[in-house]
Amino acid sequence: MAVVGGASQGSQRIMSITDSEALSGKVVTMFGGSGFFGRHLAQELLSCGARLRVASRHPERAFSLKPLGNLGQITFVRCDVTRPEKLGPALAGADMAVNLVGAFDGDLDSLQGEGAGRIAKAATDAGLQAFVHVSAIGADAGSRIDYARTKAEGEEAVRSAFPAATIVRPSLVFGPDDNFVQMFAGLISMFPVLPVFGPEAKLQPVFVDDAAAAIGTILSEPGKWDGKTFELGGPEVISMLDLNQRIAHAQNRKRGFIELPDAVSAAFAAVTGWLPGAPITSDQFALLKAGNVVSRKLPGFKQLGMTPRPLGLFLDRWMVRYRKHGRFGAAQGA
Repeated sequence: MAVVGGASQGSQRIMSITDSEALSGKVVTMFGGSGFFGRHLAQELLSCGARLRVASRHPERAFSLKPLGNLGQITFVRCDVTRPEKLGPALAGADMAVNLVGAFDGDLDSLQGEGAGRIAKAATDAGLQAFVHVSAIGADAGSRIDYARTKAEGEEAVRSAFPAATIVRPSLVFGPDDNFVQMFAGLISMFPVLPVFGPEAKLQPVFVDDAAAAIGTILSEPGKWDGKTFELGGPEVISMLDLNQRIAHAQNRKRGFIELPDAVSAAFAAVTGWLPGAPITSDQFALLKAGNVVSRKLPGFKQLGMTPRPLGLFLDRWMVRYRKHGRFGAAQGA
């Protein structure tokens, strides 16, 4: 169903079944489509021939997608998922929907918990052929962390309202325009010594375009994946310390990393986490310590016929702009 193609690292992508235009003419409503993952998923679905409707509180943030579609192929709807009366119009005439709504702060019960259930019910009422709900690895109804708890409650609400929904749990999603790898890249380029929170915490980063291709494949075969939950992780498990070291190496920079003990990290997060722009909050540190690795108890890329790509395939190229003197820098920078 899918192979890795392309003549070079710069052009490689997962070629999913949707490249055959199996979604041609299908109207897909994408809730929360103005964010990082949403922008990449939009490109995947548009390339597959889908007619895309981006539903968001701030649809103007996704206007950059306009040139990617043909005339009339992409439209934008202002929609607040906390207001049920707004959901019906966003789904009117749609064949399928994807829910990407998520946040780390704010009213998470209304957004990720009850909100997911409201969207799923509206999808049932609209008679949709397929509904994909994007959750997260680590969703846990018994967690004291609001993010993990509401993600699990959202899954339960979706299952109750739309039993045939497909749930996707991606690991940490990375890309050339993410807010995680690129954040560390900026810090590493500026400071000779940096602290590392949860240095031994395990991550299984997944390339954003691979995760998007997985959703495209699921939507292209409505009925085949009904009621299933997928965990999407990359091909390798790495630690937070390893991630930082890899970024520094790709920048050709010698950097010192201070591995902070858990007690110090937790105290720092508790004291500074409430500040705007804080590097880490208490909840984020707790999620980090819990790890972000697939359980291997659920289907993933393999069952979809896909082979995800590792971070190392892209890192050297993405880090060029952070190197001293860019691509003209010495083999080992400062």
